[in-house]
Amino acid sequence: MFQTGDLIIYGSTGVCEVTGIQPSKFPGEEGLYYTLSPRYSSETIYIPVDSPVFMRRVISREQAETLIGQIPEVQESATHSDHRQMAEQYEASLKTHDCTELLRIIKTAYLKTRRSVQSGRKPGQTDQRYLKRAETQLYGELAVALGIQPDEVKGYIEKSVRTAH
Repeated sequence: MFQTGDLIIYGSTGVCEVTGIQPSKFPGEEGLYYTLSPRYSSETIYIPVDSPVFMRRVISREQAETLIGQIPEVQESATHSDHRQMAEQYEASLKTHDCTELLRIIKTAYLKTRRSVQSGRKPGQTDQRYLKRAETQLYGELAVALGIQPDEVKGYIEKSVRTAH
């Protein structure tokens, strides 16, 4: 169980702070509920402590640094010419909420986009859509772990990878 003040990943919402744990406020419902405050939006979420929605603690600064150091070794996903198959693969990776899988989506979509542009084609919409979703999810978590803003994460990663090699 999480504690008040914990920073967690909650489903596709991303980083949330647990701002309270209390009995249900809803008539006819029992059990404990978390009150979550998403880090990058102004809503408030009430969710049962035992909800099936994915929840885990945000990674530490050390884990974030290690992850960034591993970027050059992260392998691109096998690509499919069928957009539906590619979307299913991306979706399955997103649902893992695993930072390495999110990096794999970003790297795959970025490299596919770059190859398309270099050969004079438009970037694929599927790749662009999942690149954005994976960046939003991963960069939000890395920002919290590193103590920076989400829009600073890409530059931080580029600098770290450049310095390491």
